[in-house]
Amino acid sequence: MQSLGQLIAQARKKRQLSQKELASLIEREDGNTISPQYLNDMERNRRTPGDYVLEQLAKALGLDSNLEYMYYLIGKWPANLKELSMDADTFTEAMRVFRRGSGDKKQ
Repeated sequence: MQSLGQLIAQARKKRQLSQKELASLIEREDGNTISPQYLNDMERNRRTPGDYVLEQLAKALGLDSNLEYMYYLIGKWPANLKELSMDADTFTEAMRVFRRGSGDKKQ
């Protein structure tokens, strides 16, 4: 399976951006941009971005439609899914549907 770092690096190279150029496009919540070293660490899977940075990366790299997949790769739930109110039965059924779609035999 592809890692988030691999996905970011692949998309960055496809857009012909250096790490320095991409880092200058991504702001942290405090308004400062991330450093090229921080981006390098993400691409090498040594750091995991927070929601704010992850969403900006998706936008800057044209991966908006893959944002949920990016969350999946780092083992987190997107904020909009965290806000959903589900009972145990609804959640369990959603996971069954997900597993069926992913080809998981453990249904």
